[in-house]
Amino acid sequence: MRSGGSKTVQRVLDGNLCSGCGLCAALTRSPMTVEAPGFNRPHLEAAVSPETEAAIAQSCPGSVVAPWPTEPSSHEYWGPYLGLHTGHAADPRLRHRASSGGALSALLLHALEHGLVDAVVEVAADPSQPTGNLISIASTASDILNGAGSRYAPSSPLQGLVGLLERNDRLAFVGKPCDVSALRLFARHDPRVTERFPLMLSFFCAGVPSLERSDEVVRKMGLEPTALRSFRYRGEGWPGEAAAVATDGTERRMSYADSWGGVLSKEIQFRCKICPDAVGGSADLVCADAWYADEGGYPVFDDLPGRSLVIPRTAAGADLLRSAVSTGAVRLDKDALSPGDIDGMQPGQTRKKRLVAARTAALRLLLRPVPVMDNLAVGKASGRAPFPEKAKNFLGTLRRIVAGKM
Repeated sequence: MRSGGSKTVQRVLDGNLCSGCGLCAALTRSPMTVEAPGFNRPHLEAAVSPETEAAIAQSCPGSVVAPWPTEPSSHEYWGPYLGLHTGHAADPRLRHRASSGGALSALLLHALEHGLVDAVVEVAADPSQPTGNLISIASTASDILNGAGSRYAPSSPLQGLVGLLERNDRLAFVGKPCDVSALRLFARHDPRVTERFPLMLSFFCAGVPSLERSDEVVRKMGLEPTALRSFRYRGEGWPGEAAAVATDGTERRMSYADSWGGVLSKEIQFRCKICPDAVGGSADLVCADAWYADEGGYPVFDDLPGRSLVIPRTAAGADLLRSAVSTGAVRLDKDALSPGDIDGMQPGQTRKKRLVAARTAALRLLLRPVPVMDNLAVGKASGRAPFPEKAKNFLGTLRRIVAGKM
């Protein structure tokens, strides 16, 4: 990996803080390459102008994370909000096909059909490498339906940003929380971002697995990654199963607990492990799994009708949700949620957030770079973690750094 003349990109790469969003590649007209064990990384060659360097330094998720607004309401785990809801797509086909009740896909479809946007920038499966991703410009209901579902593999949705900004239409952007953070911060450098993207949507992110882990899932199914016709990480039910179809027509499936819990989640890029905003706090609206919990408080992955957690964060997000509900595209449950209700639906996110301070303290102790994380309630969340848990993560991060296992 080379960063050309960008000191920011070099520091991010050296610190293993790259999220693979593609922003720096877009601004420098550089390629993204897949680096072992299967993460997207920029490959900068040419010198970078001072203006471009400043834009990268002030927008790159490995350098800085967009702060959360604190008004009217914000929570140390769940970020700013104008409402906390559960619900699902009204269309039963979409609810079944999508990952988390289909609310996000239903909102995008509503925005298209009612002229709120002209197209949607989203991640879809790569036909040439079905476990991988490509960036799709969805402009029809069929596009949205085909793109529904989680994609647990690296993606770089900002790699084509320059071309998107040169378009003359209005776009909804859907990306990981770090992607939205980068886009939101870059808007300070290019006013076209706000004009071109009236809607920025996201989801709760548990981290980006490597492509090697996707290949391992396929092999555990008894198939070869190089001989696939299609691959779905989940969906067709909630949570649904991973499903692969080989070029000879052979089909295999694996449960969500085995694919995500047993394989994919075991190799997450390091930047994700210190993420202070895995809940998309700078998006206009986010959706997530509104898991039911067992008696011990752990999410139940039984196959059930999908249920989405829906959190509008800005006026634009609240207006979109209100419009979709009024036309019947999205159905919300009657009972409003409190922030504490979400703790039981997303225990992994609560644990991750309250340990960010301990993990980044280990980085600072060893003089490793850390992204700027101002106004993201990192300290407040840390105050809710038991001391033994923080100490274990602090020492574990120290050991990984010293051993070169970041």
